[in-house]
Amino acid sequence: MPIRVVELFAGVGGFRIGLEGLPRRDENYQVVWSNQWEPSTKIQHANMVYQNRWPEANHCGENIEDVIENRFNEIPNHDLLVGGFPCQDYSVATTLKNSRGLTGKKGVLWWSIEAILRLKEDNKPQYLMLENVDRLLKSPSKQRGRDFAVILSSLNNLGYAVEWRVINAAEYGMPQRRRRIFILAYRNNTAIYRQINETVNKEDWLETTGIIATAFPIRELTENIRRGVIQNDLLRVSEEFNLEGNDSPFENCGLMINGEFTTVKTRPNYNGVMQTLGSNLIDEQEVPEEFFISNEDVNKHKGWKYLKGSKSEVRETKDGFKYNYSEGSMIFPDALDNASRTIITGEGGKSPSRFKHVVEQNGRLRRLTPIELERLNMFPDRHTELDGITDTKRAFFMGNALVVGIVQKLGQKLSERIDVNINREQFA
Repeated sequence: MPIRVVELFAGVGGFRIGLEGLPRRDENYQVVWSNQWEPSTKIQHANMVYQNRWPEANHCGENIEDVIENRFNEIPNHDLLVGGFPCQDYSVATTLKNSRGLTGKKGVLWWSIEAILRLKEDNKPQYLMLENVDRLLKSPSKQRGRDFAVILSSLNNLGYAVEWRVINAAEYGMPQRRRRIFILAYRNNTAIYRQINETVNKEDWLETTGIIATAFPIRELTENIRRGVIQNDLLRVSEEFNLEGNDSPFENCGLMINGEFTTVKTRPNYNGVMQTLGSNLIDEQEVPEEFFISNEDVNKHKGWKYLKGSKSEVRETKDGFKYNYSEGSMIFPDALDNASRTIITGEGGKSPSRFKHVVEQNGRLRRLTPIELERLNMFPDRHTELDGITDTKRAFFMGNALVVGIVQKLGQKLSERIDVNINREQFA
């Protein structure tokens, strides 16, 4: 029986493609419910794409907070919860008036994940696979690492062990330099949890035996290993964690079980094929003319060359305050023999930008097309193509998306470990 998946903050389905495939290539996973909601947006464009690609899906296009509060029973029981939740302020909002005790700030979507796990009680999922920006480990600036500590404390209180790793997709042969933290969690009734608990040297799990380590190998640990304890009192964590510390205690790799964490800085170990930006371009003849950049737009005042170049100049605010501004140059056009830079949500549109990609093809400069942006995130070609969806919106989707290949590798290793260690009848 397949592992039942709930996909939150689904976007255009990156987790689903990574786990199920499109068309399905891994029968180990089945998404049984998904949710996507873009606040303050009248037309839910991502939902349009999602439902177009999976018309038979049990997909919900409404605010997840409203669903949890008013129709929680619509969320089916599941074995794996996945999602790329936004990086926000995760501090706890105390609510002694609330019969459920402490809750997080409304609109902060980590607390939607926490609420689902808590309200599912004995039916909470055995596994979690979550994704976020790597600054989660160091935020906020006045309490470095507090936000991640709140997450670890929440999951510990709910009975999960947690491992994490910041993964740069390009360092494992994928076509985009995109650094994101991936978080796997294992409930205390699983064999994986027991394996972690019985591992005497937790660094062995991080270096060789853990699921992330087998999916994304690292070099031998040579950095100092740091250890610490996460309190189970969420309010104290929120208000008191690392008040005097300048640095976060959390490195780019770590493990937490029973409130104790082990963390260390790691380096990738990969010797395979390296995909490049150039290898993912479409033929020049297939590129619409609107994506090509004229010499005038390159050289005009505040055009492409200016924005991509180095600067040292005096600037003035609207209030008349003058200040010195400087920044270094960027490669222009982008190198084709390396993985691409990180795709941003503002990648679309004709206007010059410092951060949009520009490539040279047969002597002509141009922006990247939606198909090329999809390829750099390892989505199928034309996945986001749909009537009513502009090229700019398609670029926005890819700026918000994850690199599918990372989810695929993690999913493969997780399902292998489940097959070996767990009686699949528990998923009935």
